[in-house]
Amino acid sequence: MTSTLARFIISARTQITAEWERFAREFLPGAGTAQLAARRDHVEGMLLRIAQDLETPQTEHERSDKAKGLDDESATSNTAANAHGSDRAAMGFSPGELIAEFRALRANVLRLWLEAEGELARDQLNDVMRFNEAIDQLLAESTTRYVQGVEKSKDLFLGVLGHDLRNPLGAIMMSATVMMTHEGPDWLHAKTASRILDAGTRMEALIADLVDFTRSRLGGGIPVERANMDLAEIGRLTIDELQSFHPECNVQLHTSGDLHGEWDRNRIGQVLSNLLSNAFQHGADRAAIDVEMRGELSDVVVSVTNQGEPIPPARLREIFDPFKQLEPSSKQSVQAHSVGLGLYIVESIVEAHGGNITVDSSIRGTTFTVRLPRAASADQP
Repeated sequence: MTSTLARFIISARTQITAEWERFAREFLPGAGTAQLAARRDHVEGMLLRIAQDLETPQTEHERSDKAKGLDDESATSNTAANAHGSDRAAMGFSPGELIAEFRALRANVLRLWLEAEGELARDQLNDVMRFNEAIDQLLAESTTRYVQGVEKSKDLFLGVLGHDLRNPLGAIMMSATVMMTHEGPDWLHAKTASRILDAGTRMEALIADLVDFTRSRLGGGIPVERANMDLAEIGRLTIDELQSFHPECNVQLHTSGDLHGEWDRNRIGQVLSNLLSNAFQHGADRAAIDVEMRGELSDVVVSVTNQGEPIPPARLREIFDPFKQLEPSSKQSVQAHSVGLGLYIVESIVEAHGGNITVDSSIRGTTFTVRLPRAASADQP
């Protein structure tokens, strides 16, 4: 049976689109006249898809799949709803404004149809239900693409910000270094220049985290350059580096077995540095940090254990999420600086090496365990 609502949408789509334009111009401040004129095709495309959906017979199984979102178009597909979501993200629309557009479209279609029909017959109520299902489906698809667009814009912004900050920061650090070298240790402002250099070093680490974050999100993972190396050597160097900044930090290193493998030396050093800094920041005062490196047949296992307040079970998974931080538990960690990317980057680097990282936390302590294959697998870049 032919849907009367489908026929109406096709015949009245120009009028429906004009009603949507009037609403957008009045209630959506981000929608300028030129932008509205260029986006009429999105609305007309969605109306035609709704009409096609209404004309297509639907089983109960298909209705159930649609209600669960299983019938939604992929976010990578070239549909009017997806294009509309991308467009609204690029124009800076808020989620509420995007949803308001679909509310207006729904209301205008039903109002104009009712005005045209005068009254609805009982069998036309199925058209209303099918129409609402189709609108909800298009809204879900458009919202998914909108969210992807917003996230990509944020990642690009962070990447550009991190890249552009490096040059002026490098100039500041170089100037402080030159002044300290030229004037000597007895210079009146040597302590001030030293503080500038220390602050610049911390800022450089934060910028590096931002760049790695955007690289992992936009580029499909953090790139690694493998070469044969000794994990124990990197461990000792990383511990010495941490203790030079925090002499009160007590780290105990235990090694066993063959600790050689093909890894990215700088990236593995970054993993150990972030795990040790995290253990120091959240560990109990004056309690030792235990680092164990164990060579197995095809893997090397590294564990970093600190004493302190256990991590609540509900938060164990989210500590690897970007920009998530737990409150530091030690007094000496007041000077620690982080944007909450350390563990996210650790996990990304470990996964780039084909390994995995787990965490266990109880009253006995918190242990991060990294398992690294000695070499890349055949299907790994």
